[in-house]
Amino acid sequence: MERAFEKTVESPVSAPVRAEANEEAVVASKFSWSDLYKNEDWWAIWLGFAVIALGFVSVVTGSFTFKGVKVATWGTAENPSVLHVLSDGKFILGVGFTFIVLGLLFSIGLKFMGKNPVKFIGAFAGVFLLSLFAYTLAAQVTMKNYLEYAFWALLIGMLVCNTIKTPNWLKPAIQTEFYIKTGLVIMGAEVLFSNIAEFGIYGLGIAWLVTPVVIIFMWLFGTKFLKMTNKAMVMIIACATSVCGTSAAIACAAACKGKKNDLTFAVGLSLIFTVVMMVAMPFVCKLFNLDPMIGGAWIGGTVDSTGAVVLAGEALGPIGGQVAALVKMIQNILIGFIAFAVAIFFTTKVDKTGDNKVGISEIWHRFPKFIIGFILASVVFSFLVEPAFGTETTKAIIKSLSGFKGWCFCLAFMSIGLETNFKEMASQLQGGKPLTLYVVGQTFNLVLTLFVAWLLLSGLFLPIPTIVA
Repeated sequence: MERAFEKTVESPVSAPVRAEANEEAVVASKFSWSDLYKNEDWWAIWLGFAVIALGFVSVVTGSFTFKGVKVATWGTAENPSVLHVLSDGKFILGVGFTFIVLGLLFSIGLKFMGKNPVKFIGAFAGVFLLSLFAYTLAAQVTMKNYLEYAFWALLIGMLVCNTIKTPNWLKPAIQTEFYIKTGLVIMGAEVLFSNIAEFGIYGLGIAWLVTPVVIIFMWLFGTKFLKMTNKAMVMIIACATSVCGTSAAIACAAACKGKKNDLTFAVGLSLIFTVVMMVAMPFVCKLFNLDPMIGGAWIGGTVDSTGAVVLAGEALGPIGGQVAALVKMIQNILIGFIAFAVAIFFTTKVDKTGDNKVGISEIWHRFPKFIIGFILASVVFSFLVEPAFGTETTKAIIKSLSGFKGWCFCLAFMSIGLETNFKEMASQLQGGKPLTLYVVGQTFNLVLTLFVAWLLLSGLFLPIPTIVA
């Protein structure tokens, strides 16, 4: 099966006999200016920043509203039934607006990349409606606390693919990587470096010290002890476990050029264990009478989903909730840097062909350019927007962007599901090794994070930080 995040190109070292003769032509092609308007990674940056710019202008000027629609929680006294939510006039207009914005933006990008925008927009309507169905299921009051839209999107897509089969007319809108990359660029605006200042060395120690150690441990355990041959899957599971689940998994999958089935499996594991951990960890913290600050840091550094982190942390009280959220936000900053490091590592070590050293031009050629957009958005909002317009305005801008980011991810997971065959997915299990890798890695993550959290927050070695509830 073709790797999902990989373009087929001839490596300059894949044929040593022809390497010297073709080297100049190959290298020259890697720096073509046309890539800026023909390459999917660059279009993800352009579209991501288009959404960010529109959200910025809408909040700062107040002249118009620019938000991706969200399905209100239903099954409550305010919204007793799903029909009550779906029949609301503002919601219907919001659905139409979100469809037009995303459909238009992605159509423009695909047109420049040489694809048929007319076929895309018809198919996009079908994928969009399926994604809306996933969002609706995730908004049910009980489900909202346990299963996110990514789970429902994967499930619905896989059910379609493995029962009635994904229809051909729908396939032009299955643009998994395009949706993911664009969503990650938008997400970059949410990752503010100012979060570090709120928890200082404590957050850095818990989030940044543990994360690379866990990734290295899981890589060595998966490749050396379990002897897994699918090294991309090892890295994707390691990043999902150590950083922040879904978002880290999709960024890492792009960086190491993993298969769709690798990503599906890693995300599925992450979602299942997130539910278990968000319920079990507050119980364990109370059972052993852990300090809420230590317990919150433990939860924030290990539970994968940001939403689940907040819910689990709040179960320990306001202090635990705030610390959990801070640690997770500081950890999220690592996504772009981890993806960058993974891309370099796989290019120069794992996927290297031949005996020659991989040059800078080859690294740049293989490097997923959308990560530049993620980091740039984070830097712009951290060091330009927030200092110039203030924290509250920055939060308002980020809030206006979150809907479109969520829709990009939901469309991506629906696309993955529509292309995931259960038989092919089962072939990736390699005798249960990926599950073993995740369980052992997550156990190591839990133990190490708890130890570091206690080391920094117990008051034995450093003064306990002041967190205002």
